[in-house]
Amino acid sequence: MTVLRTRKQEPDGTGLIELDPWLKPYADALRWRYNRYQETLERLCGDAGRLLDFSRAYEYFGLNRGECDGKPGVWYREWAPGAERLSLVGDFNDWNRDANLMTRDEHGIWSLFLPDDAYAERLVHGNRVKVHVRSHHMEPMDRVPAYIRRVVYDPRTYDPAGQYWNPPTPYEWKHKSPDAVRAPRIYEAHVGMATQEYRVGTFREFTAQVLPRIARSGYNCVQLMAIMEHPYYASFGYQVSSFFAVSSRFGTPEDFKALVDAAHGMGLRVLLDLIHSHAVKNLHDGLNRFDGTDFQYFHAGARGQHPAWDSCLFDYSKWEVLRFLLSNVHYWLAEYHLDGFRFDGVTSMMYLDHGLGRDFTSYDNYLRFGLDTDAITYLQLANQVAHTANPRTITIAEDVSGMVGIARPIDEGGIGFDYRLAMGIPDYWIKILKERRDEDWHLGEIYHTMINRRVGERHIAYAECHDQALVGDKTIAFRLMDADMYWLMSKGSGTNVVIERGMALHKMIRLITFALGGEGYLNFMGNEFGHPEWIDFPREGNDFSYKYARRQWSLVDDPLLRYRDLAAFDLAMQDLDEMHRLLSASPVELLHVHEDRKLLIFRRGPMVFVFNFHPTQSQADYRFGLPEPRSYRMILNTDDFWFGGHGLVNPGQTYPVQTVPADDRRQSAQIYIPARTAQVLLPC
Repeated sequence: MTVLRTRKQEPDGTGLIELDPWLKPYADALRWRYNRYQETLERLCGDAGRLLDFSRAYEYFGLNRGECDGKPGVWYREWAPGAERLSLVGDFNDWNRDANLMTRDEHGIWSLFLPDDAYAERLVHGNRVKVHVRSHHMEPMDRVPAYIRRVVYDPRTYDPAGQYWNPPTPYEWKHKSPDAVRAPRIYEAHVGMATQEYRVGTFREFTAQVLPRIARSGYNCVQLMAIMEHPYYASFGYQVSSFFAVSSRFGTPEDFKALVDAAHGMGLRVLLDLIHSHAVKNLHDGLNRFDGTDFQYFHAGARGQHPAWDSCLFDYSKWEVLRFLLSNVHYWLAEYHLDGFRFDGVTSMMYLDHGLGRDFTSYDNYLRFGLDTDAITYLQLANQVAHTANPRTITIAEDVSGMVGIARPIDEGGIGFDYRLAMGIPDYWIKILKERRDEDWHLGEIYHTMINRRVGERHIAYAECHDQALVGDKTIAFRLMDADMYWLMSKGSGTNVVIERGMALHKMIRLITFALGGEGYLNFMGNEFGHPEWIDFPREGNDFSYKYARRQWSLVDDPLLRYRDLAAFDLAMQDLDEMHRLLSASPVELLHVHEDRKLLIFRRGPMVFVFNFHPTQSQADYRFGLPEPRSYRMILNTDDFWFGGHGLVNPGQTYPVQTVPADDRRQSAQIYIPARTAQVLLPC
């Protein structure tokens, strides 16, 4: 008997339809998206394997050690097709703009070789350098090299300059990156504002003082913001000028390497907030009009200007722009041993209108109309580079639109990210906290908001991140307790209804988000203990004050304050995943909801979660159906004494199974669940 074997069908980008049959009418659009990726890959380098070589441009452009005609020295190369003359200037040649002229090739790439026999003692580590650019399109100007790895600013004039960075003793790494995490629990942090003092913190201070806190808090990843060089501190790092340089206000590249190394030694993976969606408009320390034109790195005219961010927008159709950005992805992984990226502003990249005012109610708006297809292809390529350079890399998309397949493999028709941020969840919490009384919260709506995500795509859930804490907004803790946080967070201040409510709901909101919202979790620095106030960086509008650009660690360190109790609960929540694999558990199932009594009961994996959101009514001997015919034991209680609660239920309380039907189950249990508390139960 002959067995006919069918050849496995080659991927064509329509695999997403198996997960979502509603995509079937859009098979042509998915196929076109995938084919465009393949065609661009072929045009750039031939195949995915050679894409990694294409993304090593940082070893070619900028200042790099090399040889010419057998002589060792330093090569400097720059892409500037619209320029008529380039020359390298700096400390090494007394800033003589006519001394070291560069040579142009047919592709607009300029080069210069500085042999050691003439320059070894002149061009040394730490020298300031710039490139003098002359163009028919604008006045001559000294520019910071595009691929420069360090930028410093004159303390008096704030004039920027690149530095030739070639330490005599290279950094020696001590620790390997931790193994790939099953579920990322991400601690989002900003190095500069991580100090309690009224100033900018440093990499070294963060390494010594903050990393141990993060490790003790139960998180397994730290996501660092504002690392890429940005001239305006108050931009929160989102107006990047030099993409290959760490911010010099925090320290040196070696200081940052030591931070990453120390994090790895503590078992923390390090993610970078990557800004490839736009760039600062500055001329002296940015890419804007680098060769004199407005269409070198960015789109020309109005399309090259973001209408809301006052920044420049990359032209992802250009070969050298792709090489610059893809090399930037590879560089951070290779040079700094980073473990992944949060890609910022992905929504803005993927749509020609940047998603502003767009109604995402039809698949047409994701797959047919108003798309920046070059940007989408770039994101696919960037994910390919990241995962080829390090298969354990984590990539996360900040996308508010809900783009189809953004966190699915490229050959299925996806964009290739590992996770997407569940951005609707924090918006929902803000909305109901602002607009509704507790008595009017709809628990069925809360439940479905938490689980409302695309099947098969992994999400990072969060109740709030840095966005919700910026000036003009409020953290959840501040929305709940406001000014009372200043005076009544002492454990000796007695009972206060505002603080009692705020403490209870702060824990419950975080727990239900953690339990239902995704396959990973994120928290912004300090929010785990209810950090008061907002974030506001020093700027003209606040008289350049650092009052709100810092973290008051003394609050959580004081055993007499309730902040420590909130931090203790957050640690217990992280342990829930560490010990019982909550974030990767399935299935998720609604067991019981009672809107009048404000009771919500569901399970995820083997665990059962019982929430009583009622402001005043506790429930004694309340019967609910059990998913399994077993007794259940309480493993977490928001009301425990050590979490700032009242301890009304004994720790480790067991609820015996009863052969009494309830909630369409053959077995049930009876529970005591006090008002504004939640319990997590595990089968005995």
